[in-house]
Amino acid sequence: MPHPHKGRTGLDRILRATRNSAHGLAAAWRHESAFRQEIVLALPMLPAALWLGTDWRERALLAGSVVLVLIVELLNSGIEAAIDRISLESHELSGRAKDYGSAAVMLSLLLCAGTWGAALWVRFAP
Repeated sequence: MPHPHKGRTGLDRILRATRNSAHGLAAAWRHESAFRQEIVLALPMLPAALWLGTDWRERALLAGSVVLVLIVELLNSGIEAAIDRISLESHELSGRAKDYGSAAVMLSLLLCAGTWGAALWVRFAP
């Protein structure tokens, strides 16, 4: 039996996908404190990337590393929600899946910090 929502095409599909994405961002804001914290940090960092970067490549790397943290946090939250939907009981595989998602967030944060640290060093080091 075909999926009832997979037959959409064109502008209707784009509009529905955009609405679903907006709902996902709003839900992450409401339910995920880590996402809220990262958004609060991203708000000054994204404009700062335009100031700190000396060309479009540096600006893209700085802004991209910030956006990557948000993307990975959303994926981690999705993994956690799916695991919790299945069962709230402790299970080795559930814990492992959540730990993998958490590790991915940590790596994205380290990448962001390293990128920003290097850019700040180049810009302000003696």
